[in-house]
Amino acid sequence: MADFDQYDNGGSGNGFVMGLIAGTVLGAGLGMLLAPKAGSELRGAIGEQARNFGNRASDQYRRASETASGWAEKGREFVNQAREAVSRGAEDTRTTYPAGTTGSSYSSTGGSYGSTGSGTGSTSGNYGQS
Repeated sequence: MADFDQYDNGGSGNGFVMGLIAGTVLGAGLGMLLAPKAGSELRGAIGEQARNFGNRASDQYRRASETASGWAEKGREFVNQAREAVSRGAEDTRTTYPAGTTGSSYSSTGGSYGSTGSGTGSTSGNYGQS
């Protein structure tokens, strides 16, 4: 018996699709070669199709290049704007917080953590006591 398990791998069918495409191209080529046209007419038609294909490919390449150039320019503008914003923020920070400061203005002289007093705070440091 034949061993068909080698073809039953549960794949995505890429081999089938590639075979289908290759068969289609081969069939179209043979059909054009065996068509009842004269050889010079056939060669002319093939050449015209090749030129059309080349022109379309060139046009698509040009459009893609223009689009990519536009995206690249927008990206450069965005990066420059971000760089300027960061520079402005850094400069604002330097002027707001001069060198030598810690950035914290919190000062405590003792607190009333957990006290049941009036809520005004106590400076005697009686933490958790009433």
